[in-house]
Amino acid sequence: MVKNQTMVTEFLLLGFLLDPRIQILLFGLFSLFYAFTLLGNGTILGLISLDSRLHTPMYFFLSHLAVVDITYACNTVPQMLVNLLHPAKPISFAGCMAQTFPFLSFGHSECLLLVVMSYDRYVAICHPLQYSVIVTWRVCITLAITSWTCGSLLALVHVVLILRLPFCGPHEINHFFCEILSVLRLACADTWLNQVVIFAACVFFLVGPLCLVLVSYSRILMAILRIQSGEGRRKAFSTCSSHLCVVGLFFGSAIIMYMAPKSCHPEEQQKILFLFYGFFNPMLNPLIYSLRNVEVKGALRRALCKESHS
Repeated sequence: MVKNQTMVTEFLLLGFLLDPRIQILLFGLFSLFYAFTLLGNGTILGLISLDSRLHTPMYFFLSHLAVVDITYACNTVPQMLVNLLHPAKPISFAGCMAQTFPFLSFGHSECLLLVVMSYDRYVAICHPLQYSVIVTWRVCITLAITSWTCGSLLALVHVVLILRLPFCGPHEINHFFCEILSVLRLACADTWLNQVVIFAACVFFLVGPLCLVLVSYSRILMAILRIQSGEGRRKAFSTCSSHLCVVGLFFGSAIIMYMAPKSCHPEEQQKILFLFYGFFNPMLNPLIYSLRNVEVKGALRRALCKESHS
């Protein structure tokens, strides 16, 4: 670590290599998306904390997902917005590592939380009579703590492995934040161990969770097909299909980013892939998982009515 700090003191974030007018347009657009992300997830957290009717396991996990999405966006989007206004923005080595750790930690935690949420829905729909026995508050808290702890520990492993590398070559990161693959390209030593750990993490935190989510929703869809009511079947299928779209967007883009051969996607394409799983997904999660729910809409109406009366 001492060697790293003496050989390189800062990196240069190149950001989007576009025409300045396009960068200004993207700054306005992404600022709007960022505001929607904070507003949507913040609204979900506020409603869940204020309305006792939403104090259920499902919304307990949704509140954790909202926290992940807010912190995930706050860790990367402000730096991206700064780079759009001031390209080639320098960042210190310590600041780069401080940005990489929460990015990886929140990303890993979200993968596990999505699995936990799909399991919660599977038990609720396929085993409704045993739901309160299986999904107890003790189980919910244990699963949430496990998701956060595993995500943070694996992120710490990645950062420690980066700190052991010497950086003595060019200091230009062709990205708008300190993304781990872009940082590793600047190391002037063999990064095979880092690559092996990244691949293993992808297997256990991307491919494995995606398979579990697909199994859960396939069971849910089979249960939906047995619903006698056509209206109930339509609503349940609409909800599950929207959930699968978000899950597919998140896991699919991340798997392509970190598991496909490097030659399959150049660095500029990697920035676009990041926008899908690191920017658009946190914005879409509150719309898909929460704001479309009848219970959340009711809680929002009650909160607005209470505010207007006061």
